[in-house]
Amino acid sequence: MTARPSGPFRVGDRVQLTGPKGRLHTITLREDGELHTHHGVLRHAALIGLPDGSVVANSGGHEYLALRPLLRDFVMSMPRGAAIVYPKDAAQILAAADVFPGATVVEAGVGSGALSLWLLRAVGDEGSLISFERRAEFADVARANVETFRAAAPENWTVVVGDLVEQLPTAVEPASVDRIVLDMLAPWECIDVVADALAPGGVVVCYVATATQLSRVAEYIRGTGLFTEPEANETMVRGWHVEGLAVRPDHRMVAHTGFLIWARRLAPGAVPPAVKRRASKSSYGDEDVELWTPGAVGDREITDKNLRKRVREAQRAADGARTAAADSHTDGR
Repeated sequence: MTARPSGPFRVGDRVQLTGPKGRLHTITLREDGELHTHHGVLRHAALIGLPDGSVVANSGGHEYLALRPLLRDFVMSMPRGAAIVYPKDAAQILAAADVFPGATVVEAGVGSGALSLWLLRAVGDEGSLISFERRAEFADVARANVETFRAAAPENWTVVVGDLVEQLPTAVEPASVDRIVLDMLAPWECIDVVADALAPGGVVVCYVATATQLSRVAEYIRGTGLFTEPEANETMVRGWHVEGLAVRPDHRMVAHTGFLIWARRLAPGAVPPAVKRRASKSSYGDEDVELWTPGAVGDREITDKNLRKRVREAQRAADGARTAAADSHTDGR
């Protein structure tokens, strides 16, 4: 069962409560549930049956705005194993790849499941998503986060723990995949198997953190002769303070998080028109000795202890969502 995005609150729904000072509390509604804070107690029963966007008061008279969390709210607050794809980048990935309802999509790696949630929403019930992740712990966090938000494991989602290069040829038929999204340290290592899996006209999108990664994947895509000329960009979002005549940019902004580079699969045997450009020093040969590790590209590595904690948090949230959904079904709601 997928959590309902609208209508009156019911048992099993996730609700985001905004308190007097802007502090957020996210709860899963239960018949006998209660939210305890130092301001008082708010009974879940006071919310059940109310429309989205209602305001309720707790036992101490403090008011809370109740809204279902948007997907962007959820992904920014959910337990993380790996770094997430920010909503601003997820939106651009969906646009650049033109992910459509009914599409067959492959992603690697799954990380904490943030992009998986956006992709699952985009492909709809008629589409399918196959997610590859090398680390079993990250896959566990992603599964739990997706189940928490959707209240169940999607039937059209498959998570494969393993290396994309080794597993993709056996997981899909050649030329059967519409879109492939690569969020990994060295996506150029996967371009050959990606080319085999993509249908003619299909799109590959790579999400990379550094300019050196961007350059290398671009040159590799060009070198195959199997894709259109790659395009690349980055997205920066700057908020604005708007209050009366005080209209100005926010002092802080979400600037660089990653680069996107994408290209389309050519038909078998097609030769793209030559693109005139100046010669450049673009070779990456065996003389390169740099190791493409998280530390080498500036990513903050998570400790095994911290990762185990994230797995437990994500699984507890998923268990709570499943229990609440079962209670809702039993109550006939």
